[in-house]
Amino acid sequence: MGDNPGSVSNEPTLEEQIAAYQREFQDLDPQVEKIVSALSRLNRRMNVAYGRQTAALGISSADWEVLKALVLSGAPYRMGPSDLAKRLGLTPAAMTHRIDRMVAESLVTRERDETNRVRVIVELTAEGREKWLEAMRLASVFEEDLLQDLSPEERTTLGEVLTRLLRRVEHAQPDAGGRLTDLD
Repeated sequence: MGDNPGSVSNEPTLEEQIAAYQREFQDLDPQVEKIVSALSRLNRRMNVAYGRQTAALGISSADWEVLKALVLSGAPYRMGPSDLAKRLGLTPAAMTHRIDRMVAESLVTRERDETNRVRVIVELTAEGREKWLEAMRLASVFEEDLLQDLSPEERTTLGEVLTRLLRRVEHAQPDAGGRLTDLD
């Protein structure tokens, strides 16, 4: 539908969507709606692309989130399950299920903390780190392609503007970093 070049979906163009919204809701600011709708569609399509890349590597998007959290924690890439659950916005039960699966796939290990036998530590394995690195390599190629038409100045400006928008949402919705439901 619409004159969306290269599109294979029947999704209306942004312009068609905004026209329909304006028809039904006269107070709509078309400039704001175009920005928000474009961001939403871009986010959805990027998530699909990243999901395909991780699937090609034999890991799920959920696995990727855990690997990323462990890498972001810094060497030696270790965290407790409850810290991981909080970071990812998951329930402890969902985190346990995810860790069980990742241990079976040799992406992480789960061991008792030698200094506190009650505490469990999840640690990134060499295989898990290699999967993370390969996912980063694939994402880097995709992202460079995505931004190829933007000059360095446009990239800087876009990054600054999106960061300001993100800060506004984070300030207004500080508890919205996690998920509404457990996704596995």
